[in-house]
Amino acid sequence: MEDLNKPSTSIFRLDSIAALTFWFMTYEETLAYIFAKLPMFSRVGASAYREDLTNTKTLCAHLGNPETKFRSIHVAGTNGKGSVSHMLAAVLQASGYTTGLYTSPHLYDFRERIKINGVMIDKPFVVEFIEQIRPLIESLKPSFFEITVALAFQLFAEKQVDVAIIEVGLGGRLDSTNVIVPLASVITNIGWDHMNILGDTLEKIATEKAGIIKERIPVVIGERDGDTAAVFAATAANKNAPLYFASDRFTVKAYHWERDLLQVQVADSVQNKEQHYRLDLPGIYQVKNICTLLQTLAVIENFFVLDEGKTYDALSMVKATTGLSGRWEVICEQPKIVLDVAHNPSGICELVKQLDHEEYRRLHIVLGMVKDKEAAAVLSLLPAEAAYYFTQAHIPRALPAPELSAAASHHQLKGEIYPHVDAAIIAARASATSDDLILVCGSIFLVAEVEKEAFNN
Repeated sequence: MEDLNKPSTSIFRLDSIAALTFWFMTYEETLAYIFAKLPMFSRVGASAYREDLTNTKTLCAHLGNPETKFRSIHVAGTNGKGSVSHMLAAVLQASGYTTGLYTSPHLYDFRERIKINGVMIDKPFVVEFIEQIRPLIESLKPSFFEITVALAFQLFAEKQVDVAIIEVGLGGRLDSTNVIVPLASVITNIGWDHMNILGDTLEKIATEKAGIIKERIPVVIGERDGDTAAVFAATAANKNAPLYFASDRFTVKAYHWERDLLQVQVADSVQNKEQHYRLDLPGIYQVKNICTLLQTLAVIENFFVLDEGKTYDALSMVKATTGLSGRWEVICEQPKIVLDVAHNPSGICELVKQLDHEEYRRLHIVLGMVKDKEAAAVLSLLPAEAAYYFTQAHIPRALPAPELSAAASHHQLKGEIYPHVDAAIIAARASATSDDLILVCGSIFLVAEVEKEAFNN
């Protein structure tokens, strides 16, 4: 397999004095350029969202349509799409396939968004890519997400990956990733999130996510829901796309924790058998995601040689294989400190279920949110008996901690305000005993600002 860290042999070439000037920019300067130049949804919200695919199609055409040069699997959904994407990548990689993975947003390093076999895109490739298309950036004025999608597609095409797992950024129908024609489309579930963009009913949200369903391309729906199943059935029928509900075939019969691994027993009604799996993603919400994964593997088995033993091994090493973090991630013991990127009502609901299975003396919750989330809906789900530490990420979208604290008081959630997530964790740890639990949640961007090494035992 090609060395993914060696300098790129890209078709890009320097062809002007202006380009030559930019060529000597460092990786850090290149990142500063795209962060400053391109509207970024994670920072500014809906104003960065593009309501059509024109820019992405223009970028891809300029690059020679790299999205047509590799096989892909497209993954959407309100929650779980990141976990399912990483699981798929881990299984396919373990099965011997060179596997690309595109996800968003990143937590700690921009290059987390784009990986091949768990290796982040190398810095020279990023620099060279931006240098090449800088004139187009200046004229087209694309969003940050549109550029990162094009960058991922270019890398996957050049490195000739066997398959790429492409996670939708937002919605589906108008998402920049929706220019691919995948082997399969996957929609994990539908919940309340981004209603200002996707719609104010579950049916409307489902319609936007169903936009990734392609003509005659099989589609997997993770969870059958009475409010949305008809939307998917109608869209799939209109597109002549075979439709599979994972929850119709796969059922989790039992699960428990053992040595930080989630042990899951899954029944397959089609093959009339039960299979045991170990997951190194210990959140109990993964019992839904594994069913979605298994149905997807059943759909793509005509394209790949998949072995049950390798699948079993891969699922016990997803974090090590793909670098996934922020999903019930334990960064410290005594007291136990957990990071989780749950941030919408559906995700917080699953997180509260997780807490019911945890043993602790007292619960401390470090909480931060962004302005465009349904704060009241999230706050209504959180336990009133916990001690709260209200804070915020340092991005324009962040909900100011004093506003979050005021909103929380209406739900009998009480605590102090802190200027930074690390300060909040330090305060929580100072008041906690060794058998307490400290949970950091509410925003992906809040989790991203945690200096994990400072809290390791």
